[in-house]
Amino acid sequence: MPRFSVIVPVHKVQAYLHECLDSVLTQPFTDYELIAVDDRSPDGCGEILDAYAAADSRVTVLHLPENVGLGPARNRGTACATGDYLLYLDSDDTLAPGALRALADRLDATGDPDVLVYDYARAYWDGAVCRNARADLVAHRADGAGEVFQLAERPELLRLLAVAWNKVYRRDFVARQRLAFPPGYYEDTPWTFPALMTAERIATLDRVCVLYRQRRRGNILSTTSRRHFDVFAQYDRLFAFLDARPGLERWRPVLYRRMADHFAVIHNSPERLPRAARAEFFRRSRAHCRRYRAAPAATCPPQPARLRLRRLLVRLGSHRTFRLLSRASELRRFLRDRARAGHTLARKAALRAHYAVQRRRPLDDGLAVFSAYWNRGYACNPAAIEAKARELAPHIRTAWITTPEHAHTLPPGVRRLHPGSAACWTALARARYLVSNTNLTHGYVKRAGQLHLQTHHGTPLKTMGLDLHPYPAGADGMDFGKLLERADRWDYSLSANPHSTHVWERAYPAAYTTLEFGYPRNDVFHRATAHDVARARERLGVPEGVTAVLYAPTHRDYRRGWRPLLDLDRVARHLGPGFLLLVRPHYFYDGASHHGEPEAALPGGVLDASRHPSVEELCLAADALVTDYSSLMFDYANLDRPLVLHAPDWETYRAARGTYFDITATPPGPVARTDDELIDLFATGAYAGPRSRELRAVFRERFCPYDDGRAAERVVRHLLLGEHRTALPPAVPPGERHPAPAPAPSVRAVREERAARTQGEEWPCPASASSSPPIGSRAI
Repeated sequence: MPRFSVIVPVHKVQAYLHECLDSVLTQPFTDYELIAVDDRSPDGCGEILDAYAAADSRVTVLHLPENVGLGPARNRGTACATGDYLLYLDSDDTLAPGALRALADRLDATGDPDVLVYDYARAYWDGAVCRNARADLVAHRADGAGEVFQLAERPELLRLLAVAWNKVYRRDFVARQRLAFPPGYYEDTPWTFPALMTAERIATLDRVCVLYRQRRRGNILSTTSRRHFDVFAQYDRLFAFLDARPGLERWRPVLYRRMADHFAVIHNSPERLPRAARAEFFRRSRAHCRRYRAAPAATCPPQPARLRLRRLLVRLGSHRTFRLLSRASELRRFLRDRARAGHTLARKAALRAHYAVQRRRPLDDGLAVFSAYWNRGYACNPAAIEAKARELAPHIRTAWITTPEHAHTLPPGVRRLHPGSAACWTALARARYLVSNTNLTHGYVKRAGQLHLQTHHGTPLKTMGLDLHPYPAGADGMDFGKLLERADRWDYSLSANPHSTHVWERAYPAAYTTLEFGYPRNDVFHRATAHDVARARERLGVPEGVTAVLYAPTHRDYRRGWRPLLDLDRVARHLGPGFLLLVRPHYFYDGASHHGEPEAALPGGVLDASRHPSVEELCLAADALVTDYSSLMFDYANLDRPLVLHAPDWETYRAARGTYFDITATPPGPVARTDDELIDLFATGAYAGPRSRELRAVFRERFCPYDDGRAAERVVRHLLLGEHRTALPPAVPPGERHPAPAPAPSVRAVREERAARTQGEEWPCPASASSSPPIGSRAI
């Protein structure tokens, strides 16, 4: 008996069917059967299903002799199911990677409840993915309290989208309650509510398990038809279910509200009802509301006056009044939006005038303005420079451009400038020094006497700037003329190695001066102590004696969203408890877990580090790095720890984005093309063997010549203190450096460090805001 029976009704979805079936059949969890019901589909769906069934014994196909509709097709699949739990998946939707494993684990943890409710995300046709706005309703407490409950304990679950596919159901529970899907549109209504009301044990999973496709065309709910009148029969069935079970009478007021709101939504959706049928629909709505009206229960929470009025009008059948108020509401929204647009335009005009006035005032020699990653907080090279400026140039006031969301990343004493505010434009107009790792905001005008340092944010492997001309996927509509205008504002361009110098000068041809000082963000790798390393591992919860492997892939310009090309669940299982994978997606995918969805549940041996504030701290905590083509490899090489290149799609990546050299020919460590090769490298210890050290030594000599722990000092002395470049501290050769010690065994290292301090031995300076750049929040 399989754990799950995944039931997929199929009708006219040949364009999406492969993706749907693959999302199930590629799940790492394999204890399931897939029952596909061909609902007499007139396109090629039947042949597609037969091909899958021939290739995979877990697939069973039912070909119906006539089209019966979504609900009855699900019933046919249910009748053939043998699994413990039923999971209904629409054939144009997909299961999120790892969903079945997460569901199985949650069912085990909650003692096999009757119903498990999980979350979903809307996947739009343009590639956008947005999690359910009511995700908080499926949250569960970390301490385990209230893990299993009845609907009366959490009635807010009735506010979730009333669909069958955001839950799994015990098959024997469905049989015992004689639950079945009716024919017609809105078939989920008389299924979802009875299932929740009759379940004796319910649990939730706070994880996106289904990607709900939002089709541009062809969605039933956006099809204009009288079939939407089916909703009345569905509520008749629902209230008949209540009448047959007096013990559920308490839910009548709640369902009455839900019904009235549902009717109002359908009536107000112009794409659903033919214009000539709207008055009739409203009359039918009035009849149903009068038939099933129930007084609000004392337990019903108070409702906004707007909703109460809407239900009253539906119950009274005041179609014209309802339409008039709806149009008045639309007019209010329109006028409000126009007023907001007018206010925005007026504000922009006022700020432009303010900025023009400020540009006529004298420059402030004691002000330096910093920003990083398009105002995403205190991070990267600018953060390391700002910290060193407070130490070596305390007469310079520093200000940082960022949003309230990232305000917590700023150290004490650093003034925050809100992007686009009058204060921000004043600072941009008057600051003598400007430091950023991306281009400054549109509208900034460089003044004579201002000094602008472009720090960049990585050693370039992929093509950049003008070199993106032949690669439209990477350029993504870039205005190369505007790009060069912004490069013309740079006075200095920071470089970490000769390779970067050559690339920047070709990709951004302008009159700036290149500063080959190294990357300040990497100073911490040479100044951190064994105590800092142990503290970083403790913050992450890395157990003592476990090898922590940081997995940090880059993004693909030619793919929407992030889906790791490494099967992390499988890798973690094969490596066993002696390893822990720290998963850090590219910063373009803020908040995405290794499954590509927010707040995803992770299997054993994998830690989601997507929201960790400091990638430098992750590097210090890691015993090894696995990456594909991320520039993090050039920074991590400073630690002289094992590096493994995972390059399953190198040829595709290089063809789509373009690269400056073949990283697989001159890698920083062993190269794995497949998951099996990667597993073998770690299982045998080859990832840290002699060949790995040889490759890493050559790589460090080439790409880390200036990163010796004093890059920020060189920048501050030259830019802010005006010292000549010949007077700056020369870079220490890689072979003579002493980077932060490797983590294991961290406890012993901390003890040795403490003992050495007690005996007065000389140790490297600890990382702190006063002595060296802090471990910042740099993204990859």
